[in-house]
Order: sequence, then structure tokens, then C-alpha cells
Amino acid sequence: MLTAIGLCLAGLLALIVGAELLTRGGSTLAGRLGVPPIIVGLTIVAVGTSAPELAVGIDAAYKGNGALAVGNIAGTNTANILLILGMSALISPLALHLQTLKLDLPAMVFAAVALWALSLDGNLTPIEGGILVALGAFYTALVVRAARRESRAMRREFKEEYPVNQLTGRIRRDFLQPLAALTGGIIVIVFGADWLVDGAVSIARLWGVSDAFIGLTIVAIGTSSPEFVTTLISTLQNRRDIAIGNLLGSSVYNIVFILGATCLLSPDAIPVPRGLITLDIPVMALVALACIPVFISGRQVSRPEAAFFVGSYIVYLSYLVVART
Repeated sequence: MLTAIGLCLAGLLALIVGAELLTRGGSTLAGRLGVPPIIVGLTIVAVGTSAPELAVGIDAAYKGNGALAVGNIAGTNTANILLILGMSALISPLALHLQTLKLDLPAMVFAAVALWALSLDGNLTPIEGGILVALGAFYTALVVRAARRESRAMRREFKEEYPVNQLTGRIRRDFLQPLAALTGGIIVIVFGADWLVDGAVSIARLWGVSDAFIGLTIVAIGTSSPEFVTTLISTLQNRRDIAIGNLLGSSVYNIVFILGATCLLSPDAIPVPRGLITLDIPVMALVALACIPVFISGRQVSRPEAAFFVGSYIVYLSYLVVART
């Protein structure tokens, strides 16, 4: 048991460090290549903070634990909104940017409902993975198009949130350090995912619970750590617009790119347990749908609404522990 817990903790730490290296290295490298900062944030940063889910998903699928991969995505997205976004708004009411309402929110709802529809037959095939990836490419194109219309003020705000020269101030004319950070982040994430999956599966076997349960709880909360850290720090620093956009963007990418790529690269169709189909994926979809009236009313998330989000996550997590252990 101690070995399994140690593997989980080491894997979680490696995923957090690796995601940070990948995100910062990718942002810096893209900035030096002349990519606009706002586009970097809504694509590279969002994908970077979702990299742990991708590594865990592919590793789990190849080890025959596909249910853990699907449970991880459903659990992570539910935690992103109810727990992370809820805690952020609980600290301070959260004002929402117009692009969040016009693009990120509809995309998150559509992706969640699409995943539920595709999983109803009990399997996610490589073809369905291709459909999800195609949706992800379309969403990214819309993000890039919208980002090019952003105001100069928004671009300045992004530069403050994710400075392209954050990794170093002395080697602006070369790409060695950001490239090393990007490569190192990928390597660390791969090892971290392997440790986390091995440890989580061992715990599941020792506790007598399903891979899906471990994916929904331990692994989901762990792989959402990069989003949690980014959102919490930006909330405390009162610079949240980009971080919240990244949080919602990551929830979209988790489904369309991360789970889609996992299905594409899996040697076989990924089985989706009945519990995920009847409860956990619908819960994820309902959480996304619940954001519509909350976000539109006053274009902010108030403290009472935030408290409801966090309380709902505690209830949901408690149900999982009681009903599935």
C-alpha cells in the first residue's frame, strides 16, 4: 500500500512540474517565433495544462485500463468547474469575459454532450476519437479567429499573466532554454503519468474498487492540479480573465483532444463502464449546462453560486466514496 501511495504522490508531483515546464517553455518558444500571446494562452497554455490527462489516458489505455482514462476526463472536468472555478469565485466574485460566454461556454457544453452521446453504446472507438479530434481542431480555429480580434488591453493583460520571457531574461535571441523546458516537461509528464497510473491501479486492486472510481477521484483531482494552481494564484493576484478562459478551454480540450487522441492511439476500442454512462458523464454534462444560467445572470459567478458549486462537488464526491467503495 505504501509503495502504491508513494507512486501516486511521485506521479502527481511529476505531472505538476512537467505541465509547468511544458506550458512555460511552449509559451516562451511561441512568443519568440512571433505567435501572438493571446493565441498562445488559449491554445498552448490550455493544452499544456491538459497534458497530464493526455499522458495518463494513453498510458492507461495501453495498459488495458481504459475506464480509468474516461473516468479521469469526466472527473477532471467536473472538478474544474465545481471545485476549482467554484473556489476561485468563492474567494472573490468572478466577472466573465464576453468571449467566455460566446465561445468557451458553448464549446464546453457541446463537447460534454457529444462525449455522452458517443459513449452510450458502451465503447469509444478510434473513429469516434477522430471525430472528437476534428471538433477540437474546429474549436481551436474559432479560438484563434476570436483571439485576433481581441483588444490591445486584453493582449497586455495576457502578457502580464504569461510573460513570454519568464523563463530567462538573458537568452532572448536563441531558443535553447525554452526548447529544453518544453522537451523536459514532456519527458517528466510521461514518467509521472506512468507512476500515477501504476500507483492508482494498485490502490484500486488493494481497495477492491474499479479503475473508473480511481480515475474519477484520485487521478482526476491530481491531474487537474495545474489548472487549480494557475487559477488560485491568478485569483489571489486579481488577474483572472486569462486563467478562467484557460480553465474552460482546458475542459474542452480534455474531451476533444485529450480523450480523442487517447481513443485514436488506443490499440482497441475503450470500454465505458455503465456507471460512467448513467451517472458520471451525465453529471459532467449537467455541470456544463448549469453554467449557462449561472454565467449569463449578471455575467459573473457570485459567492452564493460559487458556494453551491463547491458544495455540489463535495456531495458528488461523497456519493462516489459511499456508493462505490
